[in-house]
Amino acid sequence: MRPLLAFTGSRGDAQPGILLARALRERGHDVTLALAPNLVSFAHDHGIPAVPFGCDTADLLVAQRTDRRFTSHDPRARLRALFDLQRRGVPEQLHDLRALAPGHDLVVAGMAGEEVAESVARAHGLPFAAVHFFPIQPNTAVPVAPVRWTDRLPGFVHRWGWSLLARARAAALAPVLPSGPPPARAATASSGASTEGGVTARIQAYDPRLFPGVRQQMPGPFTGFLTDVDGFLTGVAGFASHTPAATAAGAGAGDLDSWLDAGTAPIYVGFGSMDVGDPAAFVAMVREVCARRGRRLLLATGWATIDPGFEDAVAIVGQVDHARVLPRCVVAVHHGGAGTTAAALRAGVPQVICSVQADQPYWGQALQRLGLAATIPAKKLTAERLDALLDQVSRPDVVGRAASWAAGFPTDGVERAADAVEALLGSPDAPELLHSAGRQL
Repeated sequence: MRPLLAFTGSRGDAQPGILLARALRERGHDVTLALAPNLVSFAHDHGIPAVPFGCDTADLLVAQRTDRRFTSHDPRARLRALFDLQRRGVPEQLHDLRALAPGHDLVVAGMAGEEVAESVARAHGLPFAAVHFFPIQPNTAVPVAPVRWTDRLPGFVHRWGWSLLARARAAALAPVLPSGPPPARAATASSGASTEGGVTARIQAYDPRLFPGVRQQMPGPFTGFLTDVDGFLTGVAGFASHTPAATAAGAGAGDLDSWLDAGTAPIYVGFGSMDVGDPAAFVAMVREVCARRGRRLLLATGWATIDPGFEDAVAIVGQVDHARVLPRCVVAVHHGGAGTTAAALRAGVPQVICSVQADQPYWGQALQRLGLAATIPAKKLTAERLDALLDQVSRPDVVGRAASWAAGFPTDGVERAADAVEALLGSPDAPELLHSAGRQL
């Protein structure tokens, strides 16, 4: 089998694609992994060949932050900025994937760039699978707006809202995508359905228990999170950033292990590729809060330009092996990306989710409803508010619930997703095989 895996976006978007490529390669498949140009070296450094497609996502994030229309008082200007952002990089992705697709048996994509990859698969008559890290398709179970008061709205309002968002995205992409069937996120077909491009599937790569009721409504299969269970993508090399925007950690795994061994369990803070505003002010703020609470601080800088270093009470590194490090922390403060959220759930630590964009506020609200986290938009974060949120998640009941979730956390999501991909190769039993891949979690 020759699958083409196309995973654009930030590191959090790319990492599941790298893990899936690794699993398929280990099963003997000839995998082409396509990533955003700035993340190709990240895959190569861990022994997974990759090719670039589309635009540098670090550049796209900078462009988004510097577009003043997003802060305009004119709603029409903000809407135009949003539509432009949706289209940014799409022509380049389309051009590159069209060149890569010939000779492959199927196409698999993440949520970012999903519509582009599906249009290419359709044009070549190939099966297609989208790996969804969040329940993005129309449903009545997940509130359409990630705020508490929407819990009181009837389910049909949520379904209508998700459908409206799908139509808006389709409208934004229409000028730069070839015409064809409705975009993937608006589709409601069951898993294994046939389309003009062959069999298609939406692999739900998250734990449906976090969104009660969603399993009965979403096409599958459900595989659980695609987590890095053995630290394959972090290790020693993972302590250095793989983006030009960030400073390398300059410290190995042994340095961090020694620091962790030398004192009490720290508070973990990490925002991945998200913007933390003024880095110096951010570091000063989290230092102040941790010192006030008598806790050590472990800060993973991600893509932020923050100098690394070790002190008795503070360790600042580039990236960490979540699977190895988070179980040694008392709480995880982060942006709410699906990968970091899953890692903290698996580690059994309470979370403070400071969301920035995309699906992050939904994860914050979902975990807060279940008593596993507290949440706040990152732009509203202050030392006083962070201190109060840490008080909330330090309660014994929250700590106990987090530990219980960790005990039942499924760790075979990558293998299940690989099962689902293998099931797509034109077999008449594809629907049954897909269902088997997503067996009850």
